[in-house]
Amino acid sequence: MKCPFCSFPEDKVIDSRIAKDQSAIRRRRECLSCNRRFTTFERVEINLPLVIKQDQSREAYDRHKVENGLRKACEKRPVSQEQIEGLVNELEQVLRENGEKEVPVAFVGEHIMAALKDLDDVAYIRFASVYRQFKDINEFMQELQGLLKHTK
Repeated sequence: MKCPFCSFPEDKVIDSRIAKDQSAIRRRRECLSCNRRFTTFERVEINLPLVIKQDQSREAYDRHKVENGLRKACEKRPVSQEQIEGLVNELEQVLRENGEKEVPVAFVGEHIMAALKDLDDVAYIRFASVYRQFKDINEFMQELQGLLKHTK
């Protein structure tokens, strides 16, 4: 593992433990050159399906892309990083259980929207506005009215 501070290629592991969500191993490391400490996470690598985009091109599922989209939607909202990671872990579990080699981007987007609808209304609307690409205020209002019905 290369040190993120000085790029020295060797370090020692100081502490290892299971991450809070129990989906990774958290390792505390110390660089053997600059003696600075950093944390790494080890996850089991499982082949997740390819995502079929709207233009019919295929792209490997990217956890970081999903996390970044959720972070943007949840920015300045009372949603913790653990909750975001939980949503991503749940999505990946659904994708693994699905067993398909390819899934449409709509499958991923709709799953995220359903989870956000239960987690935070504002984050849901933010994500939906980007994902659904509302063309005018009427489409936006229809989504808001659907959300109001859901929360009642």
